[in-house]
Amino acid sequence: VLFLFCAALTEHKILFLSSSYQRLTDACRALLALMFPLKYSFTYVPILPAQLLEVLSTPTPFIIGVHSIFQSETQELLDVVIADLDGGTVNVPECVHISLLPEPLLQQTREALSMVLDPELEVADLAFPPSTISASSLKMQDKEIRAVFLRLFAQLLQGYRWCLHIIRIHPEPVIRFHKVS
Repeated sequence: VLFLFCAALTEHKILFLSSSYQRLTDACRALLALMFPLKYSFTYVPILPAQLLEVLSTPTPFIIGVHSIFQSETQELLDVVIADLDGGTVNVPECVHISLLPEPLLQQTREALSMVLDPELEVADLAFPPSTISASSLKMQDKEIRAVFLRLFAQLLQGYRWCLHIIRIHPEPVIRFHKVS
C-alpha cells in the first residue's frame, strides 16, 4: 500500500487487476482517499471497459482498474505499476523508479499501520500481556488508517513556509515557491 501510495504521489501510472469489479473500485477509491488532503488530477477510471484498453498506452499518469480477463493485454506495458489484487502482488517494471518516503517517516508509517491493522503486535513480546485486546471496528479502523496518512502528510509538509520567498519588486508583494528548497 505504501508503495502504491508513493507511486501515486510521484505521478506514476498505476493499474489495478482483479476478477472482482467491486474490489477494483474499492482499491482505486482507497488509494485516492489515502492521498487526502491532496486531490488526484490525472486520469482516474476505476473500471476500464474492454473497448478502451488502448488508453493504457497514454503518456500521462493514471489510476485505472481492469478486469483480470485482460491481463494478457497489459503484459506489454513497460512503464505501468501493476497491482494484482487477486494475487496480492505489485509488479514494478525495471524502467520505473519510485521514490519512497524519507526513511524515518517510512518506518514510522509502517509501524503505525501495522499497529492499526494488527493491534496484538503491540503486546506480543510482553512477559505478562493484558488479558483482553480489543480489536477496532471496521469503521474505527478506517478512521485510524486515515489518521496515519494525515499525520504522514503533516510531517512531510511541515516547514513548507521556509520554501516560500517574498518578492517585493512589484507594487504588491509576490510569493514564490522555491522548488530547490
